[in-house]
Amino acid sequence: MHRFSATTESQALVAAPREDIWAAITDPTVLPKLTPLLRHIEADGDLWRWDLSRINVLGIVVDPSFTERMTFVPNERIEYTHEPPAGAHEWASAEGWYQLTDRASGTHLDIEITLSVELPLARFAAPAVEKVIRTSMAVTGSRFGANLDRHLGIRSAGPPV
Repeated sequence: MHRFSATTESQALVAAPREDIWAAITDPTVLPKLTPLLRHIEADGDLWRWDLSRINVLGIVVDPSFTERMTFVPNERIEYTHEPPAGAHEWASAEGWYQLTDRASGTHLDIEITLSVELPLARFAAPAVEKVIRTSMAVTGSRFGANLDRHLGIRSAGPPV
């Protein structure tokens, strides 16, 4: 087994108040509706269990689920770090943050996410595996932005910042 990881960073200017965006991205019922590949979140206080859709990685089908410790600075920042239950081993994980900052024309949303998965593949498969992860995250991020805009009642996405 080897651990493969990829990181994505994105930012956008969202034409909505920070509080409205915050309400959407901190709601474990709403967030899966906005985020492709995210099937369900089970929240227990600051511990959230994320269940993702199946992903085919070089012929190996993975059904990722992982537990994250969520740290919230209200209306400003979310940080999450992998924290599996005691004695449990989770084959996938996420680390990252969301940052919200007021701008004259809306809210600057800055996101960084690192996804990792353990697979029964040799280390030399890393470039191909990590490309699949990065591509999945890019598509998910793009659709997340469009879904967030729709959820907030915004007609078109704001320009990249």
